[in-house]
Amino acid sequence: MRLAMPAWVKDLFRNADRRFGMVALGILVGTSIVGYLVAALVLFPAPIFAASTEIPNLRGLSTEQATERLTQRGFRIIEEGRMQHPDLPAGVVAWQDPPPDLVAPEGTSVMVRTSAGPQRVAVPDVAGYDVQIARMLLESAGLNVGSVETAPAPTPANVAVNTRPPAGATLPPGANITLVVSVGRASIRIPDLRGRTLDDARYVLDSLNLALGAYFMRTDPTVTPGTIIYQRPDPGTLAPPGAAVEVRIARREDP
Repeated sequence: MRLAMPAWVKDLFRNADRRFGMVALGILVGTSIVGYLVAALVLFPAPIFAASTEIPNLRGLSTEQATERLTQRGFRIIEEGRMQHPDLPAGVVAWQDPPPDLVAPEGTSVMVRTSAGPQRVAVPDVAGYDVQIARMLLESAGLNVGSVETAPAPTPANVAVNTRPPAGATLPPGANITLVVSVGRASIRIPDLRGRTLDDARYVLDSLNLALGAYFMRTDPTVTPGTIIYQRPDPGTLAPPGAAVEVRIARREDP
């Protein structure tokens, strides 16, 4: 024979279960709050409670200036090497992450890369090429032939001898370069023009495939006026075809 449980006993057990569940829930919530406070105050205090501010624009600043600006706002800097940049000079900040104007907490690390300057072009070796082909090779490399100079060389005339700066040097794109072109082997001996008139000297030089260069008057009472008293290059010097000879011509002494 089973005895019936009084209603008031059933209510007592039901209320006890409800109180136990509430106590367990309270313990769980309290443990979570304590854990959060431990993390916030002991383990990770900075990111949770730190103030936030805008990250400054560092582009164009030196690393020293960038470090100072970040430090003033509570950030840290991490340098990540260098990168080519078409506009910014070498040594200044060219890239940053996080980007400027982003709001971030104090203590955030900002990574930067400094500029290595514009991309540079290696001067190609054009020695031995015809002058037109040499010019094309230099311009194809991104350089500008600013001037063409001639020089005696064992190679035929109108063949590139070298460049200034020389092959292998690196320059910014579009930089001017001088192309040196051969005028042929120095095989013609310069005649002695001293004592000759200007017209006579021009005739002699033309017959040897040489040219009369600049000429100036100089007072010299010891020689006949109108005759050559000085020349450059000196007589006997070997010169290539078309080389110019500069002379000085005597004039009467002023009264």
